[in-house]
Amino acid sequence: MKKSSLYTRGGDKGTTSLVGGQRVSKGDIRLESYGTIDELNSFLGLLISEIDDPETTDVLQFVQHRLFSIGSYLATDTTTTDLRPSSHISINDIERLEQKIDEIDSRLPKMKGFILPGGCRSASLAHVCRTICRRAERQICRLSEITEVDDAVLTFINRLSDLLFVIARNECLLKNKDEIIWNNACY
Repeated sequence: MKKSSLYTRGGDKGTTSLVGGQRVSKGDIRLESYGTIDELNSFLGLLISEIDDPETTDVLQFVQHRLFSIGSYLATDTTTTDLRPSSHISINDIERLEQKIDEIDSRLPKMKGFILPGGCRSASLAHVCRTICRRAERQICRLSEITEVDDAVLTFINRLSDLLFVIARNECLLKNKDEIIWNNACY
């Protein structure tokens, strides 16, 4: 079998193909949406490399797979192309995130104020992932203003940012590092 070329030259003029072959601008909000999902997935890989807890690693790897599904979903214009079965997010996917959020949160101390990103490297990376996730959510919301977006996609992304927040807090706890509480006093 011949190895395929990494470059096709098809995007040299600023367009790319969606699933199904439709050509769109690389500046299209659909591409911004799934490109940010790809960015988030890459940073999740970095976060996973810094986490020692196998249960957290397991749920984050599950998330990475589901983000590929969301990327595929967002790369499909459903008005012209049928979704692939692997491009769907289910209620079970969302429930898995919710269960993990509840499980981690039950071990965490009560918050004493707003938490600044930091404390340890893995917590900082979780906060970076959380903010990228929020950006992806904003972009998907903008996309939903011009085309239908499955509610499950937005719900999954919203829950994911919550999961990343509790993972950041948990990483400080597991690594015996103090969370950084915002000092809101005027200087």
